[in-house]
Amino acid sequence: MWGKYVPDVGQADTVQGELLRAVEKLRDEAQRNGNINWDEGYIILCDYILLHLIERSSFSSEDKNKINENIARIKNYDNPYIKDDIYDELVDYVVMWSLGHKDLILNPKNQKLHR
Repeated sequence: MWGKYVPDVGQADTVQGELLRAVEKLRDEAQRNGNINWDEGYIILCDYILLHLIERSSFSSEDKNKINENIARIKNYDNPYIKDDIYDELVDYVVMWSLGHKDLILNPKNQKLHR
């Protein structure tokens, strides 16, 4: 998925690619930088994940709660989450969501997002 839907630079053209890119941007900032660069862009990425994996999905209530918990933990930027488990779990949800949306969905670029 990464090689096919995530560009080298900038936002992805599809929701499928942008979801994956968002999770990995959040992981990279926490693990590599300790969230030192955390700003509104990372909140936008978190909200994008929630929009698609919670509001626009058919995941169970249990899965949606887990996604919400993971994003809430990531948003606690003063205490960066540097282990892989929750990021890997979010990637798994992105893959499941993408398998349920085989037709590519165009991703309108967010002009406020510079991450």
